[in-house]
Amino acid sequence: MQDPDNPEKGLKKGADTRAGDTAGRRPTKSRHILLRIDSWIDSTVWNAGFRAAEIWEDTTIFFRRFRVRGWKRMVFELAGEGLTLGAAGAVLMLVLAQPAFEATKEDWRNRGDFAVTFTDRYGNVIGHRGVIHQNSVPIDELPDSLIKSVLATEDRRFFDHFGIDVVGLFRAMVTNAQAGEVVQGGSTLTQQLAKNLFLSNERSLDRKITEAFLALWLEANLSKKEILSTYLDRAYMGGGTFGAAAAAQFYFGKNITDVNLAESAMLAGLFKAPAKYAPHVNLPAARARANEVLTNLVQSGLMTEGQVIAARRYPATVVDRNEVESPDFFLDWAFDEVQRLSPRFHQHSLIVRTTIDMGIQKAAEDSVETSLREYGEAYHAKQGAMVMIENGGAVRAMVGGRDYGESQFNRATRALRQPGSSFKVYTYAVAMESGMTPQTTIVDAPIYWGNWSPHNYANRYVGRITLETAIAQSINTIPVRLAKEKLGIQPIRAMAKNLGVETPIRDDVTIPIGTSEVTVLDQATAYATFPAGGYQSRRHGITQILDYDGDVLYDFDRDEPPPKRVLSEQADAYMNQMLSRVPYVGTARKAALDNGIVTAGKTGTTQAYRDAWFVGFTGNYTCAVWFGNDDYTSTNEMTGGSLPAMTFKRAMDYAHQGITLRAIPGIENPLPSEKDLAKTAAAKPADGLPQLIRPRMLSVQSTDILKKLGEKLKEAAPLTPQKVASAQ
Repeated sequence: MQDPDNPEKGLKKGADTRAGDTAGRRPTKSRHILLRIDSWIDSTVWNAGFRAAEIWEDTTIFFRRFRVRGWKRMVFELAGEGLTLGAAGAVLMLVLAQPAFEATKEDWRNRGDFAVTFTDRYGNVIGHRGVIHQNSVPIDELPDSLIKSVLATEDRRFFDHFGIDVVGLFRAMVTNAQAGEVVQGGSTLTQQLAKNLFLSNERSLDRKITEAFLALWLEANLSKKEILSTYLDRAYMGGGTFGAAAAAQFYFGKNITDVNLAESAMLAGLFKAPAKYAPHVNLPAARARANEVLTNLVQSGLMTEGQVIAARRYPATVVDRNEVESPDFFLDWAFDEVQRLSPRFHQHSLIVRTTIDMGIQKAAEDSVETSLREYGEAYHAKQGAMVMIENGGAVRAMVGGRDYGESQFNRATRALRQPGSSFKVYTYAVAMESGMTPQTTIVDAPIYWGNWSPHNYANRYVGRITLETAIAQSINTIPVRLAKEKLGIQPIRAMAKNLGVETPIRDDVTIPIGTSEVTVLDQATAYATFPAGGYQSRRHGITQILDYDGDVLYDFDRDEPPPKRVLSEQADAYMNQMLSRVPYVGTARKAALDNGIVTAGKTGTTQAYRDAWFVGFTGNYTCAVWFGNDDYTSTNEMTGGSLPAMTFKRAMDYAHQGITLRAIPGIENPLPSEKDLAKTAAAKPADGLPQLIRPRMLSVQSTDILKKLGEKLKEAAPLTPQKVASAQ
């Protein structure tokens, strides 16, 4: 309404009113939209909940029809629990089967593709590896007596089980329980093949579980004939032979298709313990074992007593051979090296010249075995391993265990063991590279690194001490203090890798005192850098690979790069100065060689005395020795300065006979004095030759020929001047 006194005022008021109405309508519309959205959400959620409740009620009503009571309910409850536990068990079995799946990823048949003849450093044949194709015989052509003998002894229910013989396993458990000891095994032939193809002889629950899964895998992927044929071709049969065909040639000098029942029984008896029952080593034991096999044939119903009586009366005889022991642990490793190098050539029938020296090899084997026989029981140590490398990288000897026939697991190349204080050299090497010297002093006192604190032997601390005294006395706190306060962990890991340790080193504050596992071969390779003047040791076991036409397919000197320097000359000299004190004023006094030959090295003893090491070197050879137990049980306080050091000395004393001595770089008076040489020359052995100048460079065959020739010359009549003149 207009104001009569002021018409413009009325118009303005009306305009304001319309503007206000317009402003009021806009929020009302937005509010309505939000209310609609809210209402839609509420209704949708409510309807969904209501519908879900209806479905649940309908489902409940439906399943009420199947409700059971009384004894039926108990059955259904048990079935339900069984399904639940079965699902959980299936998941667990899948987890446990993973190692078996990983093992079968590789080309496990590949080992049979090679036929390799190995020779020693002088060219003498020392063994074979791979399946020699001309000796492999189809299973249908093998003698019936051999097949029956193997099945009667190794797995009577072979054609009835699925890889795991539940009945046989239960029977073995009952028999062993009654006897109070393990007198009968429950492994099937398929399980034994799985172990031979994929696993080691390590006695552990993990290995047995993996073996069972691999047996099931083999049964699913191979026929029974293929499993039996592969088993007969791949099993170790003693005397360095693999497979029944090679064993028949070695022991009886005949083709496998021509062996009779007595010979078949003797071959079948080898599978249990080839080294123990090898007829060329112990013929009476082999015949007694063959007689047990004949009894098994009768008991299993495969033959009658009348059929085997002739074999009992006339047991097999073997070819008379000069016993030449094959370095089987070394050959296994060398065969792996051949396969690693195989992409460089295409031929698979090869002649491989290796670096091994059979004289040193025999001395190394005897040293380990003698030490275990004399002191193994007292120290509660059952196994040992050794690797000896000549300056330049050639592996001259390798001992992977006491008995290859009993266990083919190579403890020199495959066993991962804590090195203890023998690992400390990598920390000290980093310290020398960083500018320290053997005379640098550091405090020996308790130290904490987080929640961990290392302790010295007998918990003794001496205060300020030089590095050369610390390493000689194997004090634990010093390398830890160096790593924590000055060096760090990563440089130590890098140093170990550069020196030749191929096993991955853990990233852990405890590694300065040797808690990260390594192999014996790793330690020998790394320590061989020190007498090489700080250059890579270039460890190798093969010098040449040839085909049967004589063509050189691989030559180490030709095809491998020259060694690289991994340790400075000054740091290497300092390390040699410190390590050469250990056998004389330190923890390894039993390792010092005779004849004044300067020796250097380091002991190692792990927690609870599980492992004992000595790794040492001269200017000529580096040798790593380990003793312990396969099951990681503790020894009887055996230290690296005891049995390992003694074994090192025994083997190295032999290796240094009749050779030109080399100096260890960086130390004073590195070679024996004239007084030492005179003392050596005065000590004559039984053959009248001084130890230090005894010739050892001829092969065994050459030595035998020269001896026979010498005997004939002694027996020959002396030449007269007339005979000489007539001959001219």
